Parts: sequence; C-alpha cells; structure tokens
Amino acid sequence: MTSAVVAQMRQLIQLIAKHNHAYYVMDQPSISDSEYDALFQQLKALEQQYPDLVQADTPTQKVGGKALAKFDSVTHAVPMLSLGNVFDQNELFSFARRVEERLPGQEVIYEVELKLDGLAISLWYENGVLVRGVTRGDGETGEDITQNVKTIRNLPKVLTSMDIEIPRLLEVRGEVLMPKSGFEKLNAEQEAKGEKTFANPRNAAAGSLRQLDPGIAASRPLAFYAYGIAQCEPPHDLHSMHESLQWLGRLGFQIAERQFLCHSIAAVQQCYEQIQQERPNLQVEIDGMVIKVDSLKQQRQLGYLSREPRWATAYKFPAVAALTIVEQIDWQVGRTGVLTPVARLNPVSVGGVTVSNVTLHNIGEIHRLDVRVGDTVSVYRTGDVIPKVEKVWPEFRPDDVQVVHLPAECPVCASPVVMPEGEALARCSGGLYCAAQRIEAIRHFVSRKALDIEGLGDRWVESLLNLNLLNNVADIYHLHEHRQTLLGIEKMGEKSVQNLIDAIENSKKTTLPRFIYALGIRGVGETTARMLANTFQTFEALQQADIEALKKTPDVGDITAEWIVDFFQAPHNLEVIERLLAAGIHWDAPIAPTRQPLNGESWVLTGTLEQMTRDHATQMLQALGARVSGSVSSKTKCVVAGEKAGSKLEKAEKLGIAILTESEFLTLMAQYGQALPA
Repeated sequence: MTSAVVAQMRQLIQLIAKHNHAYYVMDQPSISDSEYDALFQQLKALEQQYPDLVQADTPTQKVGGKALAKFDSVTHAVPMLSLGNVFDQNELFSFARRVEERLPGQEVIYEVELKLDGLAISLWYENGVLVRGVTRGDGETGEDITQNVKTIRNLPKVLTSMDIEIPRLLEVRGEVLMPKSGFEKLNAEQEAKGEKTFANPRNAAAGSLRQLDPGIAASRPLAFYAYGIAQCEPPHDLHSMHESLQWLGRLGFQIAERQFLCHSIAAVQQCYEQIQQERPNLQVEIDGMVIKVDSLKQQRQLGYLSREPRWATAYKFPAVAALTIVEQIDWQVGRTGVLTPVARLNPVSVGGVTVSNVTLHNIGEIHRLDVRVGDTVSVYRTGDVIPKVEKVWPEFRPDDVQVVHLPAECPVCASPVVMPEGEALARCSGGLYCAAQRIEAIRHFVSRKALDIEGLGDRWVESLLNLNLLNNVADIYHLHEHRQTLLGIEKMGEKSVQNLIDAIENSKKTTLPRFIYALGIRGVGETTARMLANTFQTFEALQQADIEALKKTPDVGDITAEWIVDFFQAPHNLEVIERLLAAGIHWDAPIAPTRQPLNGESWVLTGTLEQMTRDHATQMLQALGARVSGSVSSKTKCVVAGEKAGSKLEKAEKLGIAILTESEFLTLMAQYGQALPA
C-alpha cells in the first residue's frame, strides 16, 4: 500500500512539475488552469491522508518555476507566495472558520478583490523612481524584466503625490495583464500579418514581458494592476488592505475595477455571486476572487504556511474542466437509428454542475481520443455548453483496459449495426422494428407524402405508445382490433376513433413509390423512391436487387445502394414488411415506363409561385421524368423562378441556365398534357 501511494505521489509531482515549467517559465500552458488545479488538489489530498509519505520535492510547498536563463535572476527580499484555493461555499466557510478560530473574540472584516488572470510581478521604487521589475519566478527568485516593465503605459515610472510623502523604498506587487479590448485588437493585428495569435490574454501578457527586445513589449497593450505592498521604508502608517489599495491609487497606481469590504463571510459569498454575473462585462479576464483579512495587524497574527498566507485565499470560479474516471461506455440509439456512445463517469463537478454522463459522439471520436473504460479524462464545460471529454490521461491508465469497438448488433433490437465506408455515424439497420426508432418511423410512415394517414398525429402516437399498441408501423393496421381501448383515450370520442380507423383503411390503397418512401430507408427520398419503382417495377424485384443493380437507378449512388441492401437484409425489417402486406397494403400493377419528354433532366424551383404550390409543380415535372433539385449547378436544365427569387436565380443567370417564369412554365406543362389540379 505504501509503495503504491508513493508511486502515485511521484507521478503527480512529475506531472505538476512539467506543467509548472510550461506555465511559469515558458508561458506556454499545456493544460487548463482547471486541470492543473485538479492535479494539485489530488496531490494535496494524498498528502493530507498520508502525511508521513510527503515527498521532499512536493510542489505543494513551492511556487511557480525556475527563472529563465536569458534574464538576470533576482532574489526576492520578501518571498512572493502563492495563494491557497477554495472552490465552493463550504470550503470558503471553512477558510473563515480557521481564520476566526485563530483570532478569538476579534471582529474580522474581509477585503475582496478580483483575481486577475495575468503575470504576478514585483516593482521596486527608490525615492519614488522605478528601478526594478521582477517576475514571481519560483517565489524565492524571479527574472529581472525592468526594461520591459518600463514600457507599460499605465505604470508610474516616477511616484508623485500632493498629500503623501514618497517613501525611500517601496516594493509594490501586482499583476500585469492585457485588458480584453487590447487582447482582441492584438490578435486581429497578428492575424492580419499572418502571425501566430495568442490563446488568451494571460499568455499574451506573459509572452510580451519576456521578450528580450523591449520594443515588442512596448508595442503590446499591457496594463499593471497593483494589489499589495511588500516593503515600505520608512514604514507606512496604514492599517488595512483596503487603505493600502487606496493609498497606492493616490500614488498613481491603477487597481482592479472592483473591491468590496465584507463584515461577514456570508457577505463575501454574495459578492462572489455578484461578480460571477458581472464577469462578462469586466474590462479584464478574471478566474475568481481573492479574499483577504482586511486588518494588517490581524494578518501578522495569522502568519503564513510554507507557500501561502493563512489570511488570504483565492475563491475560484467553478471549474470549466475537471478530472474523473470513465466507469462504463454505453451505446444509445437515436430516433434515426444513429448509435451514440455515452461515457458513464464517476460524478464530478464541472462549471458548477455535477456531471456523470457525457456523449462521446461516435466511434471515430472514441478512436481519436483513444478513450477506454477505466481511463482518467478531462471533462470540459463552459457556460451552458454540454460537457465533453477533451483529453485522456494515459499516465493514469490501468494495465487491463480494453480498446472500445463498435457493437455488431443494436443494443435495443439486436439488428445488425452498419457504418458504410467513409461515414462517421454507425446506425441500427432495423429501422421499422427498432423500438428506439419507432416514433420517427411512425411519424414518417403516416406523413402526407408516404401513406398519408390523416389524423394519426404526434398526440395520438404518444398515447398509443403509452398503451403499448404501437410497437412498429405494422401495428397501425391492427388498431381497429382495440376499438374499446381507443375510446378510453382522453379527448378521443367515437367520431375521432372512427375517423382514424377509416383513414388507416383508406391508406391501404397506395402506390409503389409511396410505399417505398414510407419505409424510411436511409437516403431514399420521394424522388429516389419513384426512380426505384420505375426501375424495378415490383417490390419483390427491389427487395432482391444487389448493389450493382441498384446503382443503375438514377439518383442512387454507391452509399445509397449499400443502405438499401442493408435495410432489406435486416430480418426484423422483413418481418414488419410482411405484416404490412398481409394487412392489405396494395397498389396497382405498374405501367411499363415509356420514354418521357423530360427524362433525367434536373430542374430547380425557386421563389414564390402564385398559381400553384411547389408540390404541384414538382409532381408535374416528375410525371414527365424530370428530377427536381434543391440547388443550381452546371447540370441544371432549367430554373422556374417565381416572385422574390434570390440566390438560385442569380446563380442560374451566371451559369447561363434557361429560366422560365411561372406562366411560361405552365404553358410548357400544358403542351405535355400536365395541368393544375382542380
């Protein structure tokens, strides 16, 4: 057990050290702040549980990373410590309880500031003149970036005041960052020049300050915001953090746009919630609030831990990313038969919401991430966006995990799962039978262009599903056997039930194209169904057609041919079709096709037609063998343009395609014996 815990600690220490170097030294963060916090908290929790096993080089006792060699190193006279973190109200109240237990009988006022997302630096002033600017570095030693710091426009290079005596020595600490407006402008300029853009304002600010050429820093819209005094000689006579900030403001320093004084920790929570709401409208990026005991005397009483003060903490906003473990991967089947993998997670709070399930989208995404059951993953959630897995941590992968494969059978109906080559989505082939798809299958089957069963709307379908009377579309033709049950449905009287039964009976007389279309075969729309009926003449011939035969049909390509074959090879689909035909669905024997005047031509309808509907115009064209398309291309034969025709008409004119007005179209149709319906 001991060796396993130490191994886990060592693994976390090495990971955190690597990411510390990327963040503090190279200004190229390789993970998000939320992910870093999760790793850090994981290590901290282990150390609290096993204090005897804490490693000598643990980063929980250190700050930041080593200084870069290209700048001179400077040892901080007063260490630049980091802050502890709290992540929710309970942790905030625990922080306050620890503070108040160490200050028995004393009133505690909390000073609340914005937690600026920038680069912490220290500024030295001698007799009011800026002489040095130093980065935080590892908290003990930082980098001398004085020349770059002097280019920051809002930072006073010489201190002046009408009412404050300028100290002989003053060390001011604060944050350098890039306000949102400047960041957006900089990225726009970088993009216009074809140069690399910055991921966020913090990276942009840190990268600018670490340029060897001060001219580059000078060209960037950097700003400095003071948050504290590290040294002052002679000593100032200030008594609180709030006073300190006001005093720095009078010396010419800019401080963050919002500060609060709170007389209770409950009031701190209210300020936190308020700033969370105001966050999008602030001038700068923040990632939380900083809570400090306001009294400087009480701060001295509370003192410090090894890497952080006891009198302050950072109250982080809800994480947009968190680490958790994939406990299971299930496959869900949607209304259109698409199989979607869903990761079942060890519940974790992300963005203030507990997340236990997250979609993995498709098998391609699973393979791209190489996510497996048992993996540790980063789950992201920003705002109200659906959570998603962004990263897998192979460092934490157990030895016995298995690669995830696409299931061969539908988890709902056991029909074969198909995924044509080049497609991203896998589907259940049991479209007519699969319970997961039945609502969509029924809705399509009864639609006007299919079997046209008037009255069988969504409300009826929902009620019939709840009564277990509609397991698939074939059950529609047995509803008359349940007349008394139908009469018991709320708001369904004798007349409504009889009208529904009559509509179902009338739908039995249809056409072969309508029946093919009603089956809901993927890729087979109204036009393709008509082409298939014309090509094969009988339903039996269509069922038995192979891919090569299907591809000879106009409008049917390789992928659609595969979908048709897959559909008719699914045993459950054949069972439903047999029941439909046994129930009495029939159509007239086909008439042998003759050469039609517009055979194979592609026509486009656009704009508003006044004397007919688009459907009427489509039916007339299809009766003459034409194909009606939704877009104009070089293969388009003619465009029929009604009122307010737009981009399709413009494209046809550019391509030199024939254009007919509605009147000209009707005249042409009349020549071929096609007239408007009465």
